[in-house]
Amino acid sequence: MDIAKVIVDVQAKSINQTFDYQIPERFKEILTVGMRVVVPFGPRKITGFVVDKTDQSTFKNLKEIIDVLDITPALTKELLELGKWIAEDTLTMYITAYQAMLPQVLKAKYNKELIRSSEEELDERLDYLFAGRDVVPYEEFENASVPYSVLQKAIQDGEVTVNYLVKSRVTKKHITMIRPAKDAIMLEEAYEEIPNQAKKQREIIQYFIQQPEPVEQKKLLEILHTTPSTVKQLIDKSLLETFKKEIYRNPYNDDSFEKTEALNLTDQQETAIQPINERIAENQHDVFLLHGVTGSGKTEIYLQAIQEVVNKGKEAIVLVPEISLTPQMVKRFKGRFGANVAVMHSALSNGEKYDEWRKIQRKEVQVVVGARSAIFAPFENLGIIIIDEEHENTYKQDDQPRYHARDVAIRRAEYYQCPVVLGSATPTLESFARAKKGVYQLLTLDKRTNNKAMPEVEIVDMRKELHAGNRTMFSRVLKDKIEQAIERGEQIVLLLNRRGYSTFVMCRDCGHVTECPHCDIALTYHKNSNQLKCHYCSYEENMPLLCPSCESDLIRYFGTGTQRVEEALTQVIPQATVIRMDVDTTRRKGSHEKLLKQFGEKKADILLGTQMIAKGLDFENVTLVGVLTADSMLHLPDFRSSEKTFQLLTQVSGRAGRHELSGEVIVQTYTPDHYSIELASQYDYHQFFQQEMKMRRAFQYPPYVFLTLITVSHPNHVKVVQVTQKIVQFLLNQVQEGTTVLGPTPSPITRVKDRYRYQCMVKYKNEEKLRMYIKQLLDDFSDDVRKNNLLITVDMEPYHLM
Repeated sequence: MDIAKVIVDVQAKSINQTFDYQIPERFKEILTVGMRVVVPFGPRKITGFVVDKTDQSTFKNLKEIIDVLDITPALTKELLELGKWIAEDTLTMYITAYQAMLPQVLKAKYNKELIRSSEEELDERLDYLFAGRDVVPYEEFENASVPYSVLQKAIQDGEVTVNYLVKSRVTKKHITMIRPAKDAIMLEEAYEEIPNQAKKQREIIQYFIQQPEPVEQKKLLEILHTTPSTVKQLIDKSLLETFKKEIYRNPYNDDSFEKTEALNLTDQQETAIQPINERIAENQHDVFLLHGVTGSGKTEIYLQAIQEVVNKGKEAIVLVPEISLTPQMVKRFKGRFGANVAVMHSALSNGEKYDEWRKIQRKEVQVVVGARSAIFAPFENLGIIIIDEEHENTYKQDDQPRYHARDVAIRRAEYYQCPVVLGSATPTLESFARAKKGVYQLLTLDKRTNNKAMPEVEIVDMRKELHAGNRTMFSRVLKDKIEQAIERGEQIVLLLNRRGYSTFVMCRDCGHVTECPHCDIALTYHKNSNQLKCHYCSYEENMPLLCPSCESDLIRYFGTGTQRVEEALTQVIPQATVIRMDVDTTRRKGSHEKLLKQFGEKKADILLGTQMIAKGLDFENVTLVGVLTADSMLHLPDFRSSEKTFQLLTQVSGRAGRHELSGEVIVQTYTPDHYSIELASQYDYHQFFQQEMKMRRAFQYPPYVFLTLITVSHPNHVKVVQVTQKIVQFLLNQVQEGTTVLGPTPSPITRVKDRYRYQCMVKYKNEEKLRMYIKQLLDDFSDDVRKNNLLITVDMEPYHLM
C-alpha cells in the first residue's frame, strides 16, 4: 500500500503535523516528495505538501489523495528539510514555512491546461488526447485513460508544458505563431490555384514556400503588410495553421545589456578573493565577511567568484537589499552573465516573478539576483551564496516565518558544502564580532579601487545656525556649496533621514497633537490631499482648521517631509532643478528607474530623497552629498539606533566623488558630538565597533546576549496585561540563573487597530530549552488564541522592537 505523508494547509496549532493519505493507482508512478496535492480534510478539500512516502500507517481506512497539483515537485528535498528547520527555529507552522518558499502564483486558486510545446511526435495516447489541438484543458486529461507517467515523461522531454491558469490573471504569456499546414509541393500547387486578384494570399504562400519555419503572426503581418483576415482565409483552406508559443515575460531585455569582461583585480581584491576561490575549488563550506569601504570593488569580487562557480557547472544566489536592486545592479550581473541570470524582486509583477522562478526550477539559469526571498531559489547544485550589504535589516522577515536570510543562507551552504560571502562597508556588530572570534573569516578592502580618498566630511552644528538667526533647513555652508556645485555644472544628492520622523500636527497654544483614535500614534500630515493619515491602520481625517482641544487657530504642522524640503529648496536656491524620490514618487512600477535615469542624464541638479537613495547609486557627476537630519534615528527606542545612524551616514557619504571628480559631504545635526556621527565622518568603523560594543556590554544587548521578544495583543487592556504577566511568571520559573526576563511592558506603540500590545523580553546567553518552553506556552494559550481573539507573536531574533 502506497501512503503519502502530507502537511495540510490549515493554520492551526493542533494540525501542525503530517497526515497519512492513500496514493490512488493513477498517481502511484508520478507522485514524489515535494509535490502539492489536494486532499480531503473533514468536509473540505484543501491543498498540502507531500513531505514523505511510506508503505505503512498506524491508521485504518485512509482517505485517498484527490489530485496532484504539480507534475514537477514545487519543493526539492533539501528545501523540504530547510522548511522544517525554519519552522522549528522560528516557532512557526510547517505550512507557513513552505508557503514562504514559493512564488505567489502557486498559492492562488487555479485551473491547469496542457500545452503542446514541440513539433516532436508525441506518445500516441497523448497525441490522441491533443487531437490536433495545441492546448488541452487539464480536466480532459484526467478524464482520459492516459497514465500520468506518460504525461510526466512528455513534460520531462519538453514536449508538453503545464500552464497554471490563475484567477488572479497571473498566467503564462503566449504569442500566436503561424506555420504551413502542408509541405512545400502542396503549397506550390495551392499557389497556382489561388486567383491572381488574391494578391496578399499569394504573397503569404510564397513567403512560406521560401521559408517554412513557424513565424510570429504579428511579425508576419508586419513583413507582408497584410491583415489577420487574409491569414484566416488560408487557415480555413487548411494551408496554414496557428499554434500558441509560450514566452517568458522578461522584465529585462537581455540583448540591451552590453557584455562586460572581468576587470583586473587590485592586490587587495586578489588577497580577498583567493580564500573564497579555494573553498569553491575544494567544495568546502565557510562563511566570509568581506569588509570593504564603499567603492572598494566588492561587486567585482562577487562577479569573479560567481564565474568560478558557473565554470564548475554550479549555481549562485546573490541577495541584495530590495532598495538597492537598482537597474545599475541588475546591469552589472546581466552584463557579465547575460540570460544566465534570473532577477527576483518586489517591483516585478506576479507573472514576471513566476516566470523568473520557473527559469530557476527548469535549470535554465545558474545565477539568481534578488531580495530576501530569493534565498529560497529552487537550485539543487549551489556553489556560492552572497549577501551584499549584509547589515540591512530588510534581510529579516517581519511576519511569520520570522527568518533571517543570513541564517538560511548558512544552513543551505552547509548542505551544499559551499562558501557564503557577507559583504558590507558597515557590517552588523554581530557579524563583525563573529569574524573577530574566527567564527567567520574576515576579508578586508580598505582602499577604493581608483585609489581616490574618501570624500571629506564636514559636520555642521544646527544649534549654532539657530543662534546665528538662520531658521531655514539648510545651513549656510550647505547652501553655499550647493550653489557652487550648480555653477560648476556638478550634481548634488540630498538625504533626508526620515526614519521615525514624520510630519505631525500640533497646536502652538495648548500643545495638543492630533492622534489616531485606534492607535496610540500621532497622525501623519499629507500635503497633497490635505489630510491626516495613520500609517498603521489607514484611518484618515481632514486637516482641522481649529485645534480640537482649545479651538485656537494656531494649529501648525511640524517635521520635515521631502515635499517640504523641496519647497524650501526652490525658495532658497530658485535656480536648482530637483528630482524628488520618496514613497509617493516611486509608487508606480518603473518610476524608481525612470527618476534615476533622468538624474543620470543630468536633467536635474539635485536628487532629494529618503534612505532609498543612500545606497547602490553610482553617478560620476555627483560631488556633493548633504545629510539634512543626521540624528532623527538616534532617539528611537531601539538599542541599534547608533549603529543604524553610523551605517546610513557611511553609506550616503560613499555616493560622492566616486569617479574623477573629488567629493565632499556635509552632515547637519543637533548632536554633533554623538560618537556615531563623529566616527562616521571619519569613516572609522573599528573605533565605532569598540565604542558601541562597550555600550552593548554595559547594557547587556546583542552580540553579548541573545534576545527573544514576545508580544501579546488583544482588544481588552486588562486581558493583555494578565496574559503577559502569566508568560513572564512561567518563564521566570523555567529559565536558568543569569537569564533575564523583562516585562510586562507596553510596546512603544501601545495600541494599533484598537488592539493593546504588551511585550516581554528574554535576554540570555545559553538557554537551550527556551524554544521548548515557549512552545509549551503557545500550547497552553492555544484555546484562548482560537476562541478569544488573543494574539501571541514570538520573535527569536528581533530587529524591530516597536
